[in-house]
Amino acid sequence: MYLKHFGLRELPFQLTPDPAFFFKGESHHEALNVLLVALRSGEGFVKIVGEVGTGKTLLCRKMLDALEGKAVTAYIPNPLLTPSHLYRTLAEELGVKVPTRAASYSVLKALQQALLAYAENNRKVVLLIDEAQVMPDQTLEALRLVSNLETEKAKLVQIVLFGQPELDEKLGQPHLRQLRQRIGFSYQLPPLDRGAVAGYVTCRLKAAGSRDRELFSRRALAMIFRSSQGIPRLVNLLCHKSMMVAYGRGASEVTPSFVRIAARDTQGVRLGWLDRIWSFGPPLLVMASGLFGQSMDVL
Repeated sequence: MYLKHFGLRELPFQLTPDPAFFFKGESHHEALNVLLVALRSGEGFVKIVGEVGTGKTLLCRKMLDALEGKAVTAYIPNPLLTPSHLYRTLAEELGVKVPTRAASYSVLKALQQALLAYAENNRKVVLLIDEAQVMPDQTLEALRLVSNLETEKAKLVQIVLFGQPELDEKLGQPHLRQLRQRIGFSYQLPPLDRGAVAGYVTCRLKAAGSRDRELFSRRALAMIFRSSQGIPRLVNLLCHKSMMVAYGRGASEVTPSFVRIAARDTQGVRLGWLDRIWSFGPPLLVMASGLFGQSMDVL
């Protein structure tokens, strides 16, 4: 809708985890380094934990890109699985064919044979699991059994868990202590600080084709940081909506007044007391006067 107005090739603040928009800020760069070092050292388990919206899935996708051609990868984005379904999903990801009605033991045996074949050809196998906090306890225990597959010198598969803080609570249970003790490296992904938010916004705009480094005013960026509390997903929502308002008003720069309108329309952001009162007012698309007129021209 506003691409031509701001001179962009594509939308810069979409919520889909596109590695082309990966921001190499301090925390995300550190997390990526932790992952690469852990995998080089042969650790069986690695864990990345962060609050909702801090960029874990994008980091996971970036990791998949970094491993392309260097390792055999398996990716499970939704691990709400039974142990038998976990084994079958992993087999499918690795191209291992198993009979439809094969027992879990048989599937695990087939996985072991495939992993041994990869090891004989000096090919590292890495399993990345997103949203790991939703895994049932029995499935986590089944995952530990997969990690037991090893030669005399190395693990046959390395496993990276991405999850929300609830993952740490789950792993803190006494009956999962064997798995917890096998996690060699872990990293806590924090929210972005004020400077990182400004860099994040600039990075995504540049990746989308923008040549205007001053598209957001400094005060607008400061308000985005305060309202989002440094959560990248909320930064994306606020920036996208602010640009919609600016486009509707025919403005070439996003100012605090546009961010304020966007914040009132976005759940989960921090509002001042006056903004909380006004948040019960007209929705963003109505307040962005002129937007409907321009949209109708497009239609």
